[in-house]
Amino acid sequence: MAKNTNTKKNVGRIRLNIDTYIAGNPTGTFNYRQISSALGLNAPAEQRHVAMYLAEMAFDGALLEVAPGKYRLPQRSTKATGTFVRRSNGKNSVITDDTAEEIFVAERNSMHALNGDKVEVTIAARVRGAEPEAEVIDITERKDQTFIGTLKVDKHFAYLLTDSKYLATDIYIPKAKLRGGKTGDKAVVRITNWPDDAKNPQGEVLDVLGAAGENDTEINAIMAEFGLPYRYPESVEKAADKITPGITDEVVAQREDMRGVTTFTIDPHDAKDFDDALSIRKLDNGNYEVGVHIADVTFYVHPDTIIDREAKERATSIYLVDRVVPMLPEHLCNGICSLRPDEDKLTFSVIFTMTADGKVLGHRIARTVIRSDRRFTYEEAQERIETGKGDFADEILTLDRMAKALRKNRYDSGSVDFDRVEVRFDIDDKGHPVSVFFKESKDANKLIEEFMLLANRAVASAIGVVPAKKKAKAFVYRVHDVPDPDRLSNLADLARVFGYKLKTKGSAKDINRSLNKMLADIKGKGEENFLSTLAIRSMAKAIYTTTNIGHYGLGFDYYTHFTSPIRRYPDMMVHRLLARYLAGGRSVNLQKLEDECKHSSDMEQLASSAERASIKYKQVEYMADRLGEVYTGVISGVTEWGLYVELDENKCEGLVPIRDLADDYYDFDDRNYCLVGRAHNHRYRLGDAVTVQVARADLQKKQLDLALVDEHNPARSIADLKKQRSGRPTSEKVGNRKKKSRRRR
Repeated sequence: MAKNTNTKKNVGRIRLNIDTYIAGNPTGTFNYRQISSALGLNAPAEQRHVAMYLAEMAFDGALLEVAPGKYRLPQRSTKATGTFVRRSNGKNSVITDDTAEEIFVAERNSMHALNGDKVEVTIAARVRGAEPEAEVIDITERKDQTFIGTLKVDKHFAYLLTDSKYLATDIYIPKAKLRGGKTGDKAVVRITNWPDDAKNPQGEVLDVLGAAGENDTEINAIMAEFGLPYRYPESVEKAADKITPGITDEVVAQREDMRGVTTFTIDPHDAKDFDDALSIRKLDNGNYEVGVHIADVTFYVHPDTIIDREAKERATSIYLVDRVVPMLPEHLCNGICSLRPDEDKLTFSVIFTMTADGKVLGHRIARTVIRSDRRFTYEEAQERIETGKGDFADEILTLDRMAKALRKNRYDSGSVDFDRVEVRFDIDDKGHPVSVFFKESKDANKLIEEFMLLANRAVASAIGVVPAKKKAKAFVYRVHDVPDPDRLSNLADLARVFGYKLKTKGSAKDINRSLNKMLADIKGKGEENFLSTLAIRSMAKAIYTTTNIGHYGLGFDYYTHFTSPIRRYPDMMVHRLLARYLAGGRSVNLQKLEDECKHSSDMEQLASSAERASIKYKQVEYMADRLGEVYTGVISGVTEWGLYVELDENKCEGLVPIRDLADDYYDFDDRNYCLVGRAHNHRYRLGDAVTVQVARADLQKKQLDLALVDEHNPARSIADLKKQRSGRPTSEKVGNRKKKSRRRR
């Protein structure tokens, strides 16, 4: 007993000394080795205890772990500023500006701040083992935001039933503020007032989108949800309509005239905005001249005009399931600037000298005038690659041979091969999806891709590679940072479960070659979707910036976006900078350019989110016509709330809720990404083949629910067998569910 008492005293003394050390080091960082050394704790058992105590304090929130095994005290004063995060489940928080720490804010202490508002808070002193709490004392900056939902209009008042994950309550709307909206209409609403003692905020209708459930209404609602424009301003359209092609003899004389060179475009069959064309001619010495010609949009759209301001704000065209929401007015993007066949067009070009086997010998950048001889669809170009027959077959075959050489060299140099199948829908005249098809990248697509990459890289190098004793000029780069080490390590661990090896250390080239091998090996296998998705998520997001760090995914030291100015504003920025610098102009303001880059990156992310939401909506709408039907699929995701299954036939993805797995009680094994049954130890793992039945399709939530089908009786789903299989009393089920819920938190 004495020995046990002494041990406890010794542990208590060590912990007290650690607390004293930490209190005397309020702004520094430390690890267990530093503290052990400072306290003279040299025994391995003592050092293990220090490490465990630090980890315990971090778990309790008394310390922040700023890096693996490295800690510091939370730098918290009683007051702080930050960004408010509102959640419809009531778990509001504030992310502080100084430490980026997320601190819980109870609704009663929120001052009804909305998601994204800048706030000032007071922070309650931490009680050991309890999470800190903050109270909003001032809303310093309101974020301009709107809410989307369905109107319910009664005799004396109206409400917006919101679809938002950021607002738990409905919005009260005075009938005078309805703008003609009626029950069942989807509307865009702005909150005008939220009294302190009121449960519901008050608002006004900004726009009525139409009847809920109609295609145009729902697609416009998706755009509005992400704060994206779903209509083009009439004033901008009128300004664009006044612009003429302007291809006069004087303009042509200032450009390189390439109208006599074989030139064509290759685009999707439904494309209308052709912003790139290729030209090719054989030189006397046996080499080739290959021109990458890009629509000269900035010849027509001048800085700070009404058209330019609108394009800058939008930053990108948005490609939804059933439509394109353009960055530029249709008169420009589908008319004057589009490189349509048999029309003279103004272009900005990168013209390469290349050998027959695809080696680049040199290039020049010039403003040009071209005349496309032919508009190819990808299918038509692919036919010439596969058969060698048809008009311009020799030219396309030569370019294809060069592109394959460029691609091989790119992969050999460390470029990552993310080549995934994309789901597309055939839509009827009412916008309803009637069938699904898969878009695969074939040689014709890859041909265009390689020459666009080549041109973008050449333009970035032309400005980014600075001669000796010269100062770098401000420029727009498309950069891609190195992968997150933890995510890459996690990917390697999961790949190992499926029998694949992935390098996580070594040169970027070695890691990417290893990644490419894994991506090639998983093609067509059940785990393909899961592992390829995780591989993409392990990568950083590509962004626009003035600070060049290279493009990791492509393996390029210099890269930009030059080849799509009709649909991306950064490409217009690059065209203007390129013209300025080639003419000997001075560098532009770096900070202003960086701000424009950030805005473009942000808008690109919003557009991508809207595109994904529109695809998800159409997937659910398509499967809503197939309730009760049975499909085979593979488990594409495993979470604590259920299994995601991707259907083999159409690649639609739905959720099998864990509550519907009635043959056992399942726990989520987050290490191995599987659900494990407590009683029978049955496992549902990523990549497992399953048979499912379409159970529910919720268009409002864009959610598809599936039910696993009983292996022994395919006509019956597990959901139908709940009562038959369940042998435990209800109270026992509830108790077990609660126990699991506590453990998960």
